[in-house]
Amino acid sequence: MTPQTTAFFIDRKDVELVKPSKPTPSDVLSFSTIDNNPDLELLTQIICVYRAKSNSSDHINQDDLAPNIGADQLDPSCLIKEALTKVLVYYYPLAGKLKRDSDGNLKITCNAAGVPFLVAKADCQLSCLRYLDGIDVVTVKEFVFDFPSHDDPAGDHPLVLQVTKFSCGGFTIGMGLSHSVCDGPGAAQFLRALIELSMGKMEPTVKPVWDRERLMGKTIEAVPLHFPMDKASAATSPYLPTSELMHDCFYVTSESIKRLKLRLVKEMMSKNEVPNESLTTVEVLGAFVWRARFRALSLNTDGKTLFCLTTGIRKHLNPPLPDGYYGNAFVASNVVVTGKDLNEEPLSETVKLIKQSKGIAFQNEYIRYLIDILETTRKQNKKIEASGASMVLTDWRHLNLLEMEFGSWEAVNIVPVPWNMFGYVDLCLFLPPANLDPAMKGGVRVLVSLPKEAMPKFKEEMDSLRLGNDDSCT
Repeated sequence: MTPQTTAFFIDRKDVELVKPSKPTPSDVLSFSTIDNNPDLELLTQIICVYRAKSNSSDHINQDDLAPNIGADQLDPSCLIKEALTKVLVYYYPLAGKLKRDSDGNLKITCNAAGVPFLVAKADCQLSCLRYLDGIDVVTVKEFVFDFPSHDDPAGDHPLVLQVTKFSCGGFTIGMGLSHSVCDGPGAAQFLRALIELSMGKMEPTVKPVWDRERLMGKTIEAVPLHFPMDKASAATSPYLPTSELMHDCFYVTSESIKRLKLRLVKEMMSKNEVPNESLTTVEVLGAFVWRARFRALSLNTDGKTLFCLTTGIRKHLNPPLPDGYYGNAFVASNVVVTGKDLNEEPLSETVKLIKQSKGIAFQNEYIRYLIDILETTRKQNKKIEASGASMVLTDWRHLNLLEMEFGSWEAVNIVPVPWNMFGYVDLCLFLPPANLDPAMKGGVRVLVSLPKEAMPKFKEEMDSLRLGNDDSCT
């Protein structure tokens, strides 16, 4: 990512605890098996960037607001703070405290402790920071904050919010949300509700549903567990472990993706294979990035490598999860191959394996089996260490975060802060392009973290896709 050269100053006010506007239930809530996964026990941070619409003389239109919102509340931080008090009536667990009990299970105490809320003001325009598109991580972290609980026996705050206003009239919402409480769709559902109430709606369009018991697994006693890949067989990289990591975002245009799909289809047809279904972007680009990452890390070809796609299960369960469920609702769709096969076999072979794995992961019986496996491994305290041999891919393009307009402001970018899940290096994110460059419409931003020594080779691989080299599929 590009280092920021524009000097700017941020004036931060004191942190406030924003509480629900009405009394809420005093419950102690439990979590699902997926929520209880220790790998998810971290605060994921994301920044939503809003700029003032160019045809607006003011930064919000009074006509867009409900009658109960006065002229003294046209400041986005005031609107969001007021809406937060209201949305917490529905999402009251987020105003509580989260902790892991002595039995190893997470619980959230719904005590209306409040959400840490910080208002800041930057003395620059968002355009000077390119709307945070491709900006270095150090700069991005200025727009989110951590709120330590000082060893509070009640636990940690599952949600923190920072609203930063800019001299151009734009603003950012920096949200830190416990991944144990929400997955990507759950976080998007909460953000959408917050914005709806900020704009004067009386209640969220989608009401939140807890129901975490719907995804509780059972311990498997009799059958030995088989992991997709063990430590002994996993490929290793000469660049890992390391403390010198680089975080970078790569821009893949829709034209590059179409070109890649066409080449892969031609490759399959040359072997008298016709895909039963069209190839998806996550399949073809996921396969390409997996191989590019393998080559960049110089993983040994006689070791195994794992591709893990987080697959949403809300509508694939029988019965489906209710609308409004905002807990973690995904399983792993896994593909394991040797490094030699990934590196040397035609890319279409890898794509076929990913497509087959996705199909299996959509089956209700398999989903339930994976949840049982997860429950068993957690209770046995078994964990696969991150080594670079795995690539865990999460696709955020379907969250529609850039469609959340806010009166006279428009959403132009979403920026996740890299987080230490699976050791940084194993995680890869697919993001929608920012609403800034028409040439990127329909494209994908690929966010990766790699050792400093590996990044040049990864860039070379990604450039071959951008330039349309004939050997990008082989």
